[in-house]
Formats: sequence, structure tokens, C-alpha cells
Amino acid sequence: MTVGWKLDRALRDTLLGRFPPRYGEVVADHVTLKWAKGNGPDDVPGPVGEARIVGRADDGEGVEAMVVAINGNTDRPDGSTWHITWSLGPGRKAAESNDVIAARGWEPLDGGEVVLTPAKW
Repeated sequence: MTVGWKLDRALRDTLLGRFPPRYGEVVADHVTLKWAKGNGPDDVPGPVGEARIVGRADDGEGVEAMVVAINGNTDRPDGSTWHITWSLGPGRKAAESNDVIAARGWEPLDGGEVVLTPAKW
């Protein structure tokens, strides 16, 4: 089970218009906090005060992600970077966004504020 925040659907459509995906499989769905084994009440994340798209990462080979700052910080508790996997090419997986950001970094981008809703799926 994944725990995190879902991207507001109406805002998602607006953002996809502003930042067209580079690859064929459009994801642009959520920000992951963690993977949880159970389904307990402690697995639901709290709301975020502010979330903004502050950067973009793309390996040029099929993984594109938008870097997100949550309450002013891009650092996820597990040491990786808050992000929204934006689009994927054939054979690529959303989990690869972490590796791409870690290996290649990201370019600053003023993507504006995003609305995130606590969720688990």
C-alpha cells in the first residue's frame, strides 16, 4: 500500500497543459510519502501546509518527474526527494524517478502551488 498525497484532478489537467509530458505514459498523479504494510489509521498522512512544483528532472530516456517542495522542503524523510512522476517511456517505472533525481539532479522550475490531498492506495 502506498501512502502520500493525491494531486487535485482539476489542477492536474491545468498543469499538464502548462507542462506537456515528454513521454507517452502520463502519470502526474501523486506524491509518495512511504509504502505501508498495514491499513491502520497511522498510515494516513497529514495534510500539507503548502506544496509547490519547484523543479523538473528528466533522464532523456523515459523518466520525467516534477520536484515538489512541501512546506518549503524538497527532502523526503527517507532521504530521497519529494516529486510527482510526470511521464514515462516504454518499459520505465514510476519508482525510477527517485533514481533519476538522485543521479542527475533537477532543474529549477516555477510550477506554482499544487493542491495535495492525503490518501493511501
